[in-house]
Amino acid sequence: MSAVGLKVFIIAGEPSGDKLGGALMAGLKALRSQVSFEGIGGPMMAAQGLDSRFDMTELSVMGIAEVLPKYRHLKRRIAETAAAAVETQPDVLVTIDSPDFSLRVARLVKAAGNTRCVHYVAPTVWAWRPGRAAKMARSIDHVLALFPFEPPYMEAAGMACDFVGHPVVAEPVADAAQATEFRDARGIGDAPLLMVLPGSRRGEVARLAPVFGAAVARLVAEKPDLRVVLPAAAPVATMVRQISQGWAGAPVVVDPATDVAGNIKRAAFRAADVALAASGTVSLELAAAQTPMVIAYDMNWLSRAIIGRMLKVDTVTLVNLVSETRVVPEFIGKDCDAAKIAAGVLKVMSAPQAQADAMALTMERLGRGGEDPGLRAARAVLARLPN
Repeated sequence: MSAVGLKVFIIAGEPSGDKLGGALMAGLKALRSQVSFEGIGGPMMAAQGLDSRFDMTELSVMGIAEVLPKYRHLKRRIAETAAAAVETQPDVLVTIDSPDFSLRVARLVKAAGNTRCVHYVAPTVWAWRPGRAAKMARSIDHVLALFPFEPPYMEAAGMACDFVGHPVVAEPVADAAQATEFRDARGIGDAPLLMVLPGSRRGEVARLAPVFGAAVARLVAEKPDLRVVLPAAAPVATMVRQISQGWAGAPVVVDPATDVAGNIKRAAFRAADVALAASGTVSLELAAAQTPMVIAYDMNWLSRAIIGRMLKVDTVTLVNLVSETRVVPEFIGKDCDAAKIAAGVLKVMSAPQAQADAMALTMERLGRGGEDPGLRAARAVLARLPN
């Protein structure tokens, strides 16, 4: 280790990774009196002292159609970042999620020497493409996992792995008074409230919103006093507002532009009686707020066919997986149908407590009530560094 203290080269390529990186950096600073950072990140990491080498948003590209026009530029950034990491001679390289970028950088850095490489967020090899773990093990020494069932998969491929807790357990949750205030301010009162979450990417919203809107129409026909709230993700807020204008249920859109601190969104989560959500980590946010849910998702026919054949699990909902139950109904692929979804929501509304134990167990298993995940991640990194 350097005489000037711990030197960390750290990389994040999207907002969720920036949040993980900022918490990890704070944890390392709390545990070590001398630590310096180089690398790439966003505002959360900048707040902990990182001067990003370029704007992290350059790396926030998803999907083949989006990546291809920027491929040469991304390839150049991979080479530049790897060269900078090698030149810095850090005690540890930490890459956070964004595997298409991060793992390519790690591969080049490892090939140039014997820098210790840590990757934060295990690939979902338990769900599909298990061969990714063995490929990753060629350049990654240590994995920080968000889910308690992931370490055996990583260790079987030859990497050290520590479960460090999921960041959702460290997020604030609204209380009953904030939920009541949210309802009263929007004239909802005691009416049943359905939260609709059609995704955070334009492609998802375009595909799911028409089905979700049709499901809402069926639900309002069944329950005329039903109200609807849509907390929109920043990249799709305008789109969600436009698409939901003609929906039944007098939709209330929570726009992140006017909810910078996220307090309104958290209050909406707590205020909702039930949620209809796209598949993803939002199920964990709902579990944290103890909001019962129905999950629905679809993709284009080709992706549906390919992924359907490759999938290794019988559920895609994280609450079901972590709690080892199947209490959250899901309508995936050909089952993503308005009539089926509406029937599922009505069933959950008639027995909302059926999911309560599974949601509580999920939060417990992800680390709620324990040490902050960022600090746990920092301890894990330090514990496995060579003396």
